[in-house]
Amino acid sequence: MTTDEQLAKAAQQGSEPAFSELVRRYRTRLLRFLLTRSASRADAEDAIQDTFVNAYRYLHSYNPRWRFSTWLYRIAIRNAARQARHESPALAEQRSDSGDPLAECIAASERENLWWTAKTLLSADAYAAMWLRYVEDMPVADVARALQRPLPWTKVTLMRARRRLSRALAEEAGTATRREIYG
Repeated sequence: MTTDEQLAKAAQQGSEPAFSELVRRYRTRLLRFLLTRSASRADAEDAIQDTFVNAYRYLHSYNPRWRFSTWLYRIAIRNAARQARHESPALAEQRSDSGDPLAECIAASERENLWWTAKTLLSADAYAAMWLRYVEDMPVADVARALQRPLPWTKVTLMRARRRLSRALAEEAGTATRREIYG
């Protein structure tokens, strides 16, 4: 099987099929990642589009010394951050208070989700570090490069985020147990 780095090198040399294969490999993973950083699915899909356009445009700057996934996620993180800066506060408030029963059901279900808890509890950088490490299974050194942070910062951030999330989940479980016992 051809590695991502080999495909990226072929794409740098002008191979459109190689770049198409990279898009195929990363589209779903990037969507999952960007859904956690975007206000809506449409915004996440726009960010994916921008990510691949930018990746193609700047493919010449990719250095095969590093993993392709690290380089690509760095572009995705920048696109999501740029998109978040451009969203108006009124639009963000409208999305969070839609009054739509389906949206409220989805939101209630998300509150029970580990990643939703992490997103609400952790800083954006800590959340991104956790996601890249545990969902995308990136080595810690690659997470540090993707986030453009020093390796010690990344290790400490991951440790603190795990502890904070663990405490919050334990407290939540304790509250749920007390509700069951005391009604």
